[in-house]
Amino acid sequence: MGKEAIVIGSGIAGIASAIRLIQKGYTVSVFEVNNYPGGKLTSIQLGNYRFDAGPSLFTLPHLVDELFEIAGKNPREYFNYQQLEMLCHYFYEDGTILHAFADQQKLLKEIEHKLQVDSRPLKDYLDHSAYLFERTRHSFLEKSLHKFSTYISSDILKTVTSMRKLNLFSSMHEVNGIKLNHPKLVQLFDRFATYNGSNPYKAPGVLNSIPHLEFGIGSFFPVKGMHHILEACMKLAEELRVKFHLNERVENIQISNRKVRGIETQKGIYPAELIISNCDVKQSYKQLIPTQTAPKKTMNQEPSSSALIFYWGINQSFPKLDVHNILFSDDYKKEFESIFEEQTVSDDPTIYIHISSKIIAEDAPKGKENWFVMINVPSDQGQDWEKLRLNTRKMVVQKINRILKTNIESLIEEEDYLDPIRISDRTNSFAGALYGASSNDRMAAFFRHPNFSKIKGLYFVGGSVHPGGGIPLCLLSAKIATDLIEK
Repeated sequence: MGKEAIVIGSGIAGIASAIRLIQKGYTVSVFEVNNYPGGKLTSIQLGNYRFDAGPSLFTLPHLVDELFEIAGKNPREYFNYQQLEMLCHYFYEDGTILHAFADQQKLLKEIEHKLQVDSRPLKDYLDHSAYLFERTRHSFLEKSLHKFSTYISSDILKTVTSMRKLNLFSSMHEVNGIKLNHPKLVQLFDRFATYNGSNPYKAPGVLNSIPHLEFGIGSFFPVKGMHHILEACMKLAEELRVKFHLNERVENIQISNRKVRGIETQKGIYPAELIISNCDVKQSYKQLIPTQTAPKKTMNQEPSSSALIFYWGINQSFPKLDVHNILFSDDYKKEFESIFEEQTVSDDPTIYIHISSKIIAEDAPKGKENWFVMINVPSDQGQDWEKLRLNTRKMVVQKINRILKTNIESLIEEEDYLDPIRISDRTNSFAGALYGASSNDRMAAFFRHPNFSKIKGLYFVGGSVHPGGGIPLCLLSAKIATDLIEK
């Protein structure tokens, strides 16, 4: 028997951690309060329609492949994916539709044709986004920001010497306003703040590295849907003899002399010398280690935005739409003020529509589509979500009807929803925040909780800790945490 390790929570970061711990000689058990694994990365079935319930964007697929490769497996024998030729369709209220081609030359021609502007500023902007990503990824994303060794590496030296170019002291919107030559492009690239639940009018300009993930490296799609990422990783973990305890809530982490000793669940006590929590870090401190002093900076960080999602089985096919679609609000600044300052839903929300049946025909009946319709909303601060959901649904229907010139209400055959309350209940995310803390501060990355703790043997992974939310960063959190263990 190897050394005993326990992972609390079976989100993608928890499963990735389990796979990596096996490679280090641990015997690993994963405990999950739900009767299904995956956290936010799950799937739902409504009648004859299948929906990926949570994440819908797949970037940096090599981070998933790496889990199989370190186990000596061929990832293509477990799951496959394709690169999208069309990143997104962007719809504006004045009737403009921009097609974001993955091919950069096609994209530049599209911008010149549709917006009647010189495309060179956009080319320079995309090059700058690539520069930001390459200059920051080794130091900010792939290593712990909370270890001295990170700051004496050659990577950090390159980052420091490039500091003036990293836009740390300007907001994303300010940088976009200067570098881009059309307000529709500014809005398009401001949107990338929502990829980590933040406000582009406050989030630091260094986050303009995010577009490079799609426009530079590429957007991908698993051939069986996003949920297949989880299924493939689960299959690998089970082959490696990771033991899963589903439907078993962890009541607390047992600690003595500042060292973990195991966990207690409703079924008993399980000893372990190493514990990785894939729970929301605020909930970990409140629920699992309530006797330990929680770091004030972490506990006081502004939550990221949450989401209101409608799952609609649509009795029609819409050729105008692609896999990823955005229907922009007319006043973006006002939308973010509603979310982060007024703690409510904008009366003109930007709408994201994801349609996996554009690629996976069996996700919807022939001639029909499965719509995942998402609105960015504030985290749960006690709002009347029933009232907000019903009001927002009316606004969403009206906006879709207006922009797509349809009567969407008459086409909805199946329906369900997800709101901050349900997100919190199903994933134990603090206040239903999708990404833990927001990045509405230039120091936000440093305020995120590290992947280790002051308690020997206790580590943290997932979207609420360093380096952040979304599948790629959750996978990196697992890599950082497990790399720290051997040190």
